[in-house]
Amino acid sequence: MPVELRNIDSYCKAYLIGIGGVGMSALARYFKQKGWEVGGYDKTSSPITTALIEEGIDIHFEDLGPSIPESFRDKDSTLVIYTPAVPPNLGERLYFVHHGFDIYKRAEVLGLITRHSQALCVAGTHGKTTTSVLLAHMLNNTELKCNAFLGGISNNINSNFIGDQESDYTVVEADEFDRSFLQLRPFASIITTTDADHLDVYGDNNEFLQGFKEYASLISPNGFLVIHEGEQIEHANKITYGIGESADYNGSNLRFEDGKFLFDLTFNGEAWNDIALGIPGIHNTENAIACIAMCKQLGISEVEIRSSLSSFKGVQRRFDYRIRTADLIYIDDYAHHPTEIQALISSIRLLYPDMKVTGVFQPHLFSRTRDFFNEFAIELSKMDELILLPIYPAREEPISGVTSEALLEKIDSSNKRLLEPLEAVNYLKDRKEGVILTIGAGDIDRIVPELTKALKES
Repeated sequence: MPVELRNIDSYCKAYLIGIGGVGMSALARYFKQKGWEVGGYDKTSSPITTALIEEGIDIHFEDLGPSIPESFRDKDSTLVIYTPAVPPNLGERLYFVHHGFDIYKRAEVLGLITRHSQALCVAGTHGKTTTSVLLAHMLNNTELKCNAFLGGISNNINSNFIGDQESDYTVVEADEFDRSFLQLRPFASIITTTDADHLDVYGDNNEFLQGFKEYASLISPNGFLVIHEGEQIEHANKITYGIGESADYNGSNLRFEDGKFLFDLTFNGEAWNDIALGIPGIHNTENAIACIAMCKQLGISEVEIRSSLSSFKGVQRRFDYRIRTADLIYIDDYAHHPTEIQALISSIRLLYPDMKVTGVFQPHLFSRTRDFFNEFAIELSKMDELILLPIYPAREEPISGVTSEALLEKIDSSNKRLLEPLEAVNYLKDRKEGVILTIGAGDIDRIVPELTKALKES
């Protein structure tokens, strides 16, 4: 593999292995916008791949091995991009390796793009998808505009990519997994939290924090760092944010009035009251404050900021309302870390203090379940009723003793059960009141349409 990526404009074709991933599909859309021929492989069809095909991108779902489509066999014109989720022995990947193609991880290609623009990156264990989508939404509603590579589907545009070839700004979700964010070159960055995660990659909490410190060191000296109050990371131009703390941008008085979620904000001697946020929640308020701090540094006006915040419709699978009636609330959320579950439940209790909360949770990864076993048990015990699904393994092999059965036993609740996904749908389909949550980062999203349909029919 070459040490340095060629000038990106020396290619005119992109072939993406694992094209159906959220991050990969954003790159596919970027290159399609540039006028390139774009194609690729993914293991299974999905709404994302269906949308890409409709946009004119050639996708197939079987490993073609050496039988790559003819138009992508010229190594001088074809840039090959892969996601680490793709196994090294995949036939198509081996073909490109053996024939000397330029093959790069998604993060490496994003890194090159950030070197040639004013990159505004969003990192952190929690909240980076919502925060980056919100930041892109805010910039796109101003004259600055942006290109944006997002880790989730914006409900405002039903896409994970925003393209504007005239804009100097690029919004990127900076992923800490596999240390991918160290490929980026941010002009400025938001860091939401550095709670330990991905310890299968980093080893321990100290190494995880060190990864974020290395990332922060990549921020331009002419840029700035917006970071949650209390995080132990430094930068010459550091701006802190938080709720009810001594942060530079300090939010307070969170409330739900007349169907609107409101909060107040103080910073630099200014006070903004009654800021309306299009999506509710304590964690979403913190995300919004981080974006306000970033946008103020970029010179965006209060009027523009307020307008964008109130019109934001959120991100699919992030506090995503599926049903919202007086008696029944159904929310789907990507939370897969104990801290995220804690934030989700706290927001639900703030919004719906008198309603029974039933959660359907699918643990994601054996290693994460093992590393935060007690923490998961504590947070899941806070729901009135819990339905636990089997662990979603993703890239991992089972770990002895790490099972949903063992986790269920640890959870302090008299109303808990272990079910398969479709059993959970059948169990809940006749509910007519309360709050229902589907929670997790695995394939739990596949039951969301079925559960939504069943609840609406009942």
